[in-house]
Amino acid sequence: MSDPLLRVCRVCARYSFRPECPDGHGPTRTPHPARFDPADRYGKYRRQLQEAARGRLSAP
Repeated sequence: MSDPLLRVCRVCARYSFRPECPDGHGPTRTPHPARFDPADRYGKYRRQLQEAARGRLSAP
C-alpha cells in the first residue's frame, strides 16, 4: 500500500485504499475536496462552469 489516502470508486461508491476498485469497476478517486487556495488563478472559471452546469448562467 503506497498511498495511505482513502479512495472511492466512481461507479459503485465503495471505499478502499487501492488505486483500482476492488470489484473491478475501474480507477478510484479521492473523496476529499481540493485544498482552498486564495491565489487560485482558475477558481473564477471553475465557479462559472459550476453555475453553467446548474443552469443559472451561460457557459463562457
